[in-house]
Amino acid sequence: MMKKRNFIITFILTLFCQVSMLLAGQPAENDSLSNKEKNLVRIAAITASGDLTKLKDALNNGLDDGLTINQIKEGIIHLYAYAGFPRSIRGLQTLMAVLEERKAKGINDQTGADASPVRNDQTKYERGKAILEQLTGVPEKDPKTGYAAFAPTIEVFLKEHLFADIFERDVLSFKDRELVTVSVLSTIGGVEPMLQSHLKICLNVGLTPAQLHQFVAIIGSTIGKKESVATDKVLNEVLNNKK
Repeated sequence: MMKKRNFIITFILTLFCQVSMLLAGQPAENDSLSNKEKNLVRIAAITASGDLTKLKDALNNGLDDGLTINQIKEGIIHLYAYAGFPRSIRGLQTLMAVLEERKAKGINDQTGADASPVRNDQTKYERGKAILEQLTGVPEKDPKTGYAAFAPTIEVFLKEHLFADIFERDVLSFKDRELVTVSVLSTIGGVEPMLQSHLKICLNVGLTPAQLHQFVAIIGSTIGKKESVATDKVLNEVLNNKK
């Protein structure tokens, strides 16, 4: 009798927590990535890998699943900051070709919303700094250390361009942008400190451990086992350090 009552109490508390998270706008722990998010992960990872033939399939699947042209375009633009202009431009050129092929077949894809105008009187550096603090949940400190102290110019570029010019654009949410980012970092490899930082940001902007494990599985099926194993190792380190 006692065991049964404890089970009922545990069940009610678990249900209450999940409902509370949903009402607060946060996904429950067992929620999976949406189709939009899964497609963004695949498109970003394949673009970063440079496999343009495979990218055409991923782009078609994303458009078929309801991603707008501007959402896909924005994801490919975003990833240039992590994979470089060559990969990003080749991705955009592939998207152009796919859209032409679909148009010739009578498929009219939804363009989607453009980025809203920025209405903020702060400097780009201050705006970028505020966005970075929002992403990490950690206030920026002075004096700078590490690479920011060694090469102050790149620290300015990161604040003004990456976190203001790019992250500030509202075509994609912060969650979407972080999924694109970790997809690229997982694919190119050898950037574990950055991957660790961005996986922490993923958790801070509302992605759950379950969703991030699903992300790792998508990297495995899309890019390869080597990349998924390396990413899973970094993710487990991040999750273990949060306990």
